[in-house]
Amino acid sequence: MSQADFMALIQTVVQGLLTGGLYALIGTGLSLIFGVMKVINFAHGDFLALGMFITLALFKAFHLDPYLSLLVAAPVGFALGYLIQRLLLARLGERLHEASMLATLGLGLIVSNSLLLTFGAQPQNINVAYATKTVELGGVQVSIPLLVAGLGTLVAIVGLNALLYRTELGRAIRATAQNPLGAELQGVKTSNIQAIVFGLGVAFAAIAGVLLMPLLYAYPTVGENYTTKAFIVTVLGGLGNLPGAVVGGLVLGVIESLGAFYISNNYRDAYGLVAFLLVLLLRPEGLFGRTVKRV
Repeated sequence: MSQADFMALIQTVVQGLLTGGLYALIGTGLSLIFGVMKVINFAHGDFLALGMFITLALFKAFHLDPYLSLLVAAPVGFALGYLIQRLLLARLGERLHEASMLATLGLGLIVSNSLLLTFGAQPQNINVAYATKTVELGGVQVSIPLLVAGLGTLVAIVGLNALLYRTELGRAIRATAQNPLGAELQGVKTSNIQAIVFGLGVAFAAIAGVLLMPLLYAYPTVGENYTTKAFIVTVLGGLGNLPGAVVGGLVLGVIESLGAFYISNNYRDAYGLVAFLLVLLLRPEGLFGRTVKRV
């Protein structure tokens, strides 16, 4: 392999890791919700689209830098997720696991169609000076928005890890995920914990939307593709496994990047689906999941 080919490989892998970091952020929110509530949020990508359009609206109205929109999008996402769990999902009671699929699919349709009515179907983007600029790191050219997105993902995931393992709230979340009845007996209000967790999951999706906005065009159905990616990431890492979701996102990003570079960019999304199917065939519990034996 020549030096030029080697540098091209390194460039491709770095871009894949940074893109995979965003996938990890999206998948972490979905995995957190499943780990605590055993619910797959099929509206996850639509909440990402909501984050993108919040960023777009603030930029058009106040010329607010996209990344400063995090100060608005993240709290809005958390509040929305909290209210959805309290007002809708909590009312499903014992039917939650079966009915949540239809409920979240309906939520996704409501969000995407609301965005369509408000902003129209035309793809829109944000023109900022750094959108097309790159920085050289060790001989590798990296897009500034992609680098910022990767760093933002790192901060968000480290912050979530600190919340889960260094606070009383985090202990309550982990207890609710492991044994809801036992947590209730210890005085934990699991209904409130579930609402907080759903709010955190939606907030992570909204944060991902903000970080993606300088890189992509926003349109009402943009979230559909990212719901699929979040599901792939979650399955790759093992349902409900947060470290696995991070690794799954990085793996998906690298696979897509290598496939696009060495085969064809036209089938970029297909490479992740192939990896997804292979994992389902060879290790259905995911790369870091555990096999449960029934007796």
